[in-house]
Amino acid sequence: MRHRMLLIYNPRAGKGQFLEKLGPVVDMFVKGGYTVEVYPTQAHGDAVDHITNLQPGYELIVAAGGDGTLDEVVTGLMRNGQDIPVGYIPVGSTNDYAASLGLSGDILTAVGDILGGEPVGFDVGCFNDRYFIYVAAFGAFTDVSYSTDQGMKNSLGHFAYLLEATKKLGDVKPFRMQVQVNGHTMTHSYIYGMVTNSFSVGGMKNLLFTDKEVHLSDGMFEVMLIRDPKNLMDLQQIVGAILTRNFDTQLIDIYKTSEISFESPEPLPWTLDGEYGGDDRTVTITNRKEGVRIMLDRGQERPSEEGKADHE
Repeated sequence: MRHRMLLIYNPRAGKGQFLEKLGPVVDMFVKGGYTVEVYPTQAHGDAVDHITNLQPGYELIVAAGGDGTLDEVVTGLMRNGQDIPVGYIPVGSTNDYAASLGLSGDILTAVGDILGGEPVGFDVGCFNDRYFIYVAAFGAFTDVSYSTDQGMKNSLGHFAYLLEATKKLGDVKPFRMQVQVNGHTMTHSYIYGMVTNSFSVGGMKNLLFTDKEVHLSDGMFEVMLIRDPKNLMDLQQIVGAILTRNFDTQLIDIYKTSEISFESPEPLPWTLDGEYGGDDRTVTITNRKEGVRIMLDRGQERPSEEGKADHE
């Protein structure tokens, strides 16, 4: 008896190389015992709508694209309420979450890993009534990933983000806000903040913690908040702390938490998994522990296993 699966892909992700492999990909899944339904996304948010309205009967959903495509699939599943395992074929320009999961960047290898894999639970972030899989961020440079031209992303990769970031240096704006986390309430001006569940953000690995300190299934976020530097010395202190990962400074707040809330007197623009997430004055972010099951190769080291052991 064949199993029913949905292959949903972003035809514009990366350099569009997935289209060249579409035939062999479908063939592999069919040989693996699946009846494959293929759906190319038509616009931003299309995958969310398609998965939200998905009827029961599917036993696997495979997302082919960047982290944004996976984000949309997971968001749709969270809204739909169906517990369907997800396979991920990373073909985007910057695949932070795929790197955290240790997924292969080779399309056919990734398909083989899905077919030979098993579902593993990973945390999902709930951002008010929206969802994200690895990062919610505001402030300096957070709009770079979604404002960078897709053609530039395809041809230059990570360098495209750096080029776009240099244009933003004169636009850094502090945001005054009240933050509630781990039973504490603080009011400060911040130029940047991120709530993460990933080993890599923006192509930068281990920005906050080492692999041994970040666990993708422990129900906890890693949080960094950078306060407004008042002078060049403050700015140098911030840069030095990030480069050395020595955060013994009052200019950077670091937390591990399952929930955090922000309140700002003005609308605050956010990015969710590298895509524009809207402007909000009040935001509550909570961790949905193991909210999604993602297919991983059976022989692959689990990103969450060490975290579970540490928290037992």
